[in-house]
Amino acid sequence: MKKLLAFTFVPLLLILSQAKALKRTAIEITIAKDATHVALIKADTVVVITGSTYLFTVDTPEDKGLISTSTTVNQLTREIKSKDGSLQTYRITTKDGSSKTEGALITGDKLVVTSGDKQTEKKYIIKLQPMAIGGNLQLDEQQITTNTSTNLTLYFTAGQRSPDATVSISLPKGINATLENTTVNVIGRGDVKLKDLSKQSIGRTGNHYSYSKVGSITITSTLKGQILNFKHLDLRPANGADLKIVISNVNLPVADKYLFKASYTTSKPEILKSPGIGSEIVILPATKTISDFKRVLKKDIRYKELPSTYTNATFKWGSNKKPRNIQVMQSLDKGKNWIKASASIDQKKSTATISNLVPNKLYTFRLLITTGAKKDTSNSAYFYSGKMDIKDFGVTADGKEDNTESINKTIAYLNKIGGGTLLFSQGTYNVRTVHLKSNVYLYIDKNATIKAIKGADAPESTWFSDKKYRSGLSPTDPGPYADPENYMTKQDVGHHYFRNAMFFGERLDNVKIIGNGLITGNGHLVNGDNVMKNAPDNRADKMFTLKLCTNLEIGGIHREEDLWYDAEKDEPYYIGNNGSKIFDHDNMLKIDRGGHFVLLATGTDNINVHNTYFAKDSQSNARDIYDFMGCNNVTATNIYSKVSSDDIIKPGSDCSLGFTRPARNYKVRNIIGDTNCNLFQVGSETADDIKDICVDNIYVLGANKAGFSISTNDGAHISDIHLNCGHTGKLHSRSKMYRTRAPFFISISNRARILGATIGRYVFTENGVTHDELLVKNVNIGKVENIILNGIDVSEVYGGSSYGGKNGRWKAYDGSQKKATPIIAGYKLPDTDSVKGGLNFKLPNGQHTGYITNIQFNDVHILVKGGNLASDTSNLAPELGVGQYNVANLNVQPSYGLWARHVKGLEVTKSTFNYETRDSRYAIFLDDVLDAKISSVKVVRAKDNNHIIKLKNSSDIAFEDILYYNDAWENSPAKLPNVHSKKSNENGQYP
Repeated sequence: MKKLLAFTFVPLLLILSQAKALKRTAIEITIAKDATHVALIKADTVVVITGSTYLFTVDTPEDKGLISTSTTVNQLTREIKSKDGSLQTYRITTKDGSSKTEGALITGDKLVVTSGDKQTEKKYIIKLQPMAIGGNLQLDEQQITTNTSTNLTLYFTAGQRSPDATVSISLPKGINATLENTTVNVIGRGDVKLKDLSKQSIGRTGNHYSYSKVGSITITSTLKGQILNFKHLDLRPANGADLKIVISNVNLPVADKYLFKASYTTSKPEILKSPGIGSEIVILPATKTISDFKRVLKKDIRYKELPSTYTNATFKWGSNKKPRNIQVMQSLDKGKNWIKASASIDQKKSTATISNLVPNKLYTFRLLITTGAKKDTSNSAYFYSGKMDIKDFGVTADGKEDNTESINKTIAYLNKIGGGTLLFSQGTYNVRTVHLKSNVYLYIDKNATIKAIKGADAPESTWFSDKKYRSGLSPTDPGPYADPENYMTKQDVGHHYFRNAMFFGERLDNVKIIGNGLITGNGHLVNGDNVMKNAPDNRADKMFTLKLCTNLEIGGIHREEDLWYDAEKDEPYYIGNNGSKIFDHDNMLKIDRGGHFVLLATGTDNINVHNTYFAKDSQSNARDIYDFMGCNNVTATNIYSKVSSDDIIKPGSDCSLGFTRPARNYKVRNIIGDTNCNLFQVGSETADDIKDICVDNIYVLGANKAGFSISTNDGAHISDIHLNCGHTGKLHSRSKMYRTRAPFFISISNRARILGATIGRYVFTENGVTHDELLVKNVNIGKVENIILNGIDVSEVYGGSSYGGKNGRWKAYDGSQKKATPIIAGYKLPDTDSVKGGLNFKLPNGQHTGYITNIQFNDVHILVKGGNLASDTSNLAPELGVGQYNVANLNVQPSYGLWARHVKGLEVTKSTFNYETRDSRYAIFLDDVLDAKISSVKVVRAKDNNHIIKLKNSSDIAFEDILYYNDAWENSPAKLPNVHSKKSNENGQYP
């Protein structure tokens, strides 16, 4: 009996002990995976972070950006969880036990944890510790296959912004990073090997910028693996992931869970280190079976729908040298039932292609791997064999509901399954801000409309305030230069906020917005510089914003034919094989009311925009069409803009990313439009170099500034810009310009909107006029060189855009409209003896004149309105100083055909300059022009001016085969004697 009792008593004790343990476990807590504010949980104490940072919204006063990062009640309760997964409730009390439901926590507050059955509770004392907000560490790969070679990509984003930051990334044993096999991309600056990080360009800056390099790196080995230490990083700009790290050829021989850990340290406004837990930890499982089976996407820059586009799919996986019997399995019911797919497998390349899939089905694929008697399956991959209709996800298209959330969820779903095409079929879809994702195409079908409504995403919060400068720049406004570190004051407000858009994407790859439907801002995209003064739900000013992306296409259904313009019908047409005019525009994407920017692409490479008709039915709320800031490899083809208020095609480079980025390789063809500004402009944002731009077949219907403009204002080197040279393909027509205030405006100023620029205010005399202006003291004057303008016909030279017109398309010239000469204007700082108190600085390169170099006009024919008096020949245009980079700043020129100043290497050949009404100015005026050749040119000489060419301070000038008519075209032709003058600083008139 005693033995029986003993045996009975022991299990009873075990049961009681286990029950007590369960009660204890039910109230134990741990830090949640995505925690950013909880640093430590031990015994009866919870340690949470406290600290500060700078954070400005668009409404924050300039002196109120310093904020507390202390943990709040809601943050704590969101960032803890039950240790065993059981149900718990949490509440916060003060030190004396009073309930606390909101606000910041303080040391001594208590966390009360209650079990789900309310039978047990535990109190934790809350302790605050100065620390940085936890960052976020992510891996591109969800899992990895052992004994295969792969590239491992990590992304780290700091929890708060800081200059001079340090980031530490801990790698597990078995993953070996070296200075040679690992690359890093800091805040989107571009991928470089670790060994080259300290040599990577910081972009163009003045010498009052505190950084001379992007950062430094050391690698330390430990018993647990390696630590990558990145130091002296400027993490004030927020451009998505702060660090993208790619380790090449990772091969893990052991199946295990590999732990990666990150932390970072701020330097301002105080030194704080992040806890290195929660969201700063990620685990990578390595499995023996294939776990990296994925679909291979085609990333052609041009969408082309073939019979195989949606019925063929290709996959790849990590290569393994061991022989295996591999089959591709497929399922049409999300993995419930599997059959063998008809696949072409290349085991050496570890790829498989499946053909002849049934259209409009969601397929699930996986590998079946047979090794001897053992069978394993890989992870699954997905493919939808068609365009996925957004309506299948419950989205209505009645034009009444807000469809934003449903569309964004569907885009995220498509991205998660590896990408696909989302079809917007017939109907009207209302959106606030659509969040674009990599590998997801939006296809807007004919009779489908995507329409903006109020309430787009708010402009992002930033480390700096931009209130010192948002728009406009007078010659005496010091705001943009007040803080040489503040990149937010170096460009207009529209450029440095990105999220307040109808469509937004950041750090994406392979995005398309295509089709022949309509996208409209619907009057809810603002086109004014005072957008941030609006109510919070009315601050969207862009249609598409793409920031630091690659492989972007926006346009209609591709056609091989060239687009051109019929003046009688006032419509574009495609040129048929036999020269016929095809007025069918059904393939074109229609866009109207695009706000400040239809497309603001910043730091985005490999772009194709094409076959788009702007403002077909509505001509309001449209400012810039395509703004490419620091973008490379851009193609723009077959674009028609009925009317807009600003530039149609605009390559440039600004500081909105927190650094500058050069731009290169543009192919622009068949651009037709009417604008209140310039049809094509390089600039005005020119913070970094812009090169290799080829433009063919432009048709300017109206331009109240210039038809073709190149302006370097911020120190950029602009070179190799060609108009109508046939570099984009065979020329089908001569380029045309009508109703332009100035056909060409090619200029240099020294505005220097870059980091580290400094200015001074100076009073000086220029041409007898006193100026009181800012002069930039430490940034070199920019360069413009190697410009070729070829095969262009220009007439109706006046600012005659129909923008804002109320009585038909274009108002005929009546003398009230502004007009200007074709202009080439370099820039010169005032001489020291003309400056009150003297010029007390010298630019870094010592060159105080910026010459436009090597510019050619060939086969250019210009017919101006004329009407200017001989007294205008004495006009002297001012230099283009800070904030002065427009035609209007140069007043009236002393010549009607061509005015050039500060030019080296000018060639004009096979060209004509004529007027409609007698113009008594010179045909050509050269001021400080060195090495000019003018040949095979015809001009008109007014009867009250004996000369056709005027030289001022010019040298090495040649005139050959110049014919001039007297007072009217073809009247009494005379030939100017050939001139080959080697004189220096010549001041003369010819004949």
